[in-house]
Amino acid sequence: MREQAGFGGTQLGRIVGMNPAQVTQMESARIGISVERLRTIAAACMCVNQLLIDALADIITERGRTGWWEAYRDTLSADFLEVAELEGHARRLSTYTITFVPGLLQTGAYASAVFSQAYPPLPRHEVDLRTAFRIQRQRIVRSGATPYCAFIHEAALRMQFSGPQVRAEQLDALIEDSESSGISIRVLPFDIAGLPSPIENFTYAEGPIPDLDTVQTDTGFGCQLLDAPAHVARFRAILAQMESTALSEEESRDFLRSVKKEMESKHA
Repeated sequence: MREQAGFGGTQLGRIVGMNPAQVTQMESARIGISVERLRTIAAACMCVNQLLIDALADIITERGRTGWWEAYRDTLSADFLEVAELEGHARRLSTYTITFVPGLLQTGAYASAVFSQAYPPLPRHEVDLRTAFRIQRQRIVRSGATPYCAFIHEAALRMQFSGPQVRAEQLDALIEDSESSGISIRVLPFDIAGLPSPIENFTYAEGPIPDLDTVQTDTGFGCQLLDAPAHVARFRAILAQMESTALSEEESRDFLRSVKKEMESKHA
């Protein structure tokens, strides 16, 4: 709102009775604000997007409610908690993975195998903790509470994190999930034309309104959250392109079966 109004932090603070340090702390989420302060800022910034103002007011009202992930606050890094919180508040989730099966659809054995491949190696108790956390994250989509669409590149289905038995169990789980209400699995085979340029694994979380959509990307140094309009619009366009080029849900299910059958014949 401040940037669209053309105000600097100092100027906004002067208008609404906040010092520049408070404005900075508010915008970096170090301090919270009241609904009344929000509406004062919106009026000062000449914001007429009432849907946005009301959605932000709802977020402020919900502040303080403890999510299940808070139980892990002292045992896992902030990246893990931020991803779970993002998923927990999303109205709809879409993911794209090219290196592994999406975390929200991983079996316990597969997740453990992925974490065991970390370098430097993680101690066993850390692998178990991260695996348990990942499985708990899955409740929002397996319960049907949050609609979920997973775009999975063929490379992710063939990546070798574990032995054939764990891979077979994971493929079976994907086939079963593809038949679940609220979960859509779409495969992007190697030979499909029209894929976007190479990009990282990402999650697109839809907020209560499009202005509050957020993208989370995986990097070698942790996760990154993107909410700038230009970034969000780019990933929204990428998802639209994947929607038109990926195999249908039924075709994807058949593709998963074929990958499993090929793997089983290879290891027979």
